[in-house]
Amino acid sequence: MKAVTQMMNDNALRLITALMIAKDNLVERAYDDRGEGVISMALAILIVAFLGVAAWLAFKGILDDSADNVKTQVNQIGG
Repeated sequence: MKAVTQMMNDNALRLITALMIAKDNLVERAYDDRGEGVISMALAILIVAFLGVAAWLAFKGILDDSADNVKTQVNQIGG
């Protein structure tokens, strides 16, 4: 009977150890940094896209104002 009890205790200890290792593996996976680079790159692309749109709008506004000024000057000269 003592041998059976000892065998059951050993098996229980092995099971507990296996469960603890499995839990540790799951925790490591949950806090893993994989995918972090993809998110950072997506944010960087969004920021650059918004900056590009802002620069394009500013450039378009400057060119439209310049075109109006040129038309005004040409009309004053007599074109």
